[in-house]
Amino acid sequence: MTILMILLAVVGGSMLSIQAAINGQLGSKVGVFKSAFLTFSTGALVTGLLIFFFEPKHALTLLDVPKWQLLGAVFGVPYIVIMVLAVQRIGAAVATVAVIFGQLTMSMLIDNFGWLGNASISFSVSRLGAIVCLGIALFFIYSSSKSKTTVAKKPLQHAAANE
Repeated sequence: MTILMILLAVVGGSMLSIQAAINGQLGSKVGVFKSAFLTFSTGALVTGLLIFFFEPKHALTLLDVPKWQLLGAVFGVPYIVIMVLAVQRIGAAVATVAVIFGQLTMSMLIDNFGWLGNASISFSVSRLGAIVCLGIALFFIYSSSKSKTTVAKKPLQHAAANE
């Protein structure tokens, strides 16, 4: 079951990268907030249908849970808006690795301190190594993207100068 959950998480991450690339293009054409609105309104519609047809009954409703738990929904808005802006400027790969770096760092803090009602999982040298490796990956992906962008722009600039 653990392997299946890891594979599903990888698929979910892949879908986020596809969504970021599509939303980056859409945002550059219709606007960042309209792109984010489309994401959330479509997501609300699809999720509403899933709830209606598949969600089993629960003892509590959204009105019964501690109110701070409803704040999780608010954190999706800055994520979508930031990704729409970032993908347009730094590309899907750099933006995605940067997001994963932020997710990994914050999730390890949440685990270590048991924040937000989660079980405490101690920070370790191997977890630190994972953050460092991902930071290095972010540096190399950004550096290679930056050099490719510079190389791609030079011929265009040179061609424009010759006209």
